[in-house]
Amino acid sequence: MEFAADAFLPGPRAFLPGAPGGPLAGLSFAAKDLFDVAGHRTGGGNPDWAATHPVPQAHAWAVERLLAAGANLAGKTITCEISLGILGFNPFHGTPPNPAAPGCLPGGSSSGSASAVAAGLCDLALGTDSGGSVRVPASLCGLYGLRPSLGRVSLEGVCRQAPSFDTVGWFARDAKTFGRAAEVLLGETLPQATASRVLAAEDAFALADAAVAEALAPAVSRLGALFGGATTISLAEPGELEIWGTQRNIVQRAEAWATFKDWIDAVNPRFGYSVARNLAVASMITAEQIELACVVRRRAVERARVLLEDGAILCMPTTPFTAPPVGLPLAELDRLAGRIGVLTSFAGLAGLPQLSLPLGMVAGKPVGLSIIGWRGSDARLAAIAQALQ
Repeated sequence: MEFAADAFLPGPRAFLPGAPGGPLAGLSFAAKDLFDVAGHRTGGGNPDWAATHPVPQAHAWAVERLLAAGANLAGKTITCEISLGILGFNPFHGTPPNPAAPGCLPGGSSSGSASAVAAGLCDLALGTDSGGSVRVPASLCGLYGLRPSLGRVSLEGVCRQAPSFDTVGWFARDAKTFGRAAEVLLGETLPQATASRVLAAEDAFALADAAVAEALAPAVSRLGALFGGATTISLAEPGELEIWGTQRNIVQRAEAWATFKDWIDAVNPRFGYSVARNLAVASMITAEQIELACVVRRRAVERARVLLEDGAILCMPTTPFTAPPVGLPLAELDRLAGRIGVLTSFAGLAGLPQLSLPLGMVAGKPVGLSIIGWRGSDARLAAIAQALQ
């Protein structure tokens, strides 16, 4: 696994000026290489995807939205192959560096977008999040990063993976800039920062490294102080978070196989080992497995409704650890990815917005605190982030 020269795709940059005088004038943004930019191939992190798909003639909705608001497109960024990765590496284009933790993985699959923002190469960057690919790099690279409510931001012109999980998110280094982009991409003015209750998921914190939980405790206290204190709760029954993680993985992998199987059959594309292995496993998931996983999913949705529908905010670690070093063996990478998936699955299963805030440091490396609300509370989460900064 080698580091790329930087976060952007090799070769000439896809640069486009934004419209003059818009609300994002003076800012620059990057787009993950799953977003269409007219006149430039959408590579999907895989050379055979790039070679077998036509050059788009129109921008993805989110790209067009930011350009129309005045932001300049600085280029397209490296992604894990066809968005199937959570730690950020790519065997074809290289692994984007993590400016916040040199020598460590950036998190993925929106790894290049997070890397570009963390390095100061742009002010904002678009990513996608199905299983955690905005939230995780936001945590590991010390950024603000949102997985929106399912369906809240248009996926038009974006390479899809798993339809009931796919979302368009974005990164910024500070809450003010993040909020400016939120108003453009969500199409609404940020409301007041409100929460009926602040809930701290003790079972989620127990799954994190002790140093991570300790580093995030002051941020939980600050969040609670804004809204009358934080209440400690158990998000799930004992062992249920792990079940949510395994069953979310089944549904998401099955959907990804359904998305890509015809292309794989027609092209027989090249893949890195871990992606090829995971697709092979996905191809063998049975209807009975999916049916059981959907039962588990309904339990997660109902738990989310009970906890959050009244305007409460749930907080938990975004990742259970800080950025791991590059060069780890595959077995260790699999173990780390599994630990991440236990924490990211709740919002994914329930279609909830989850915003990672760069509010913790462990041994000089960042780690994020997540705030999660009920569906549609995306703008309120961005407002809370501004109130905390």
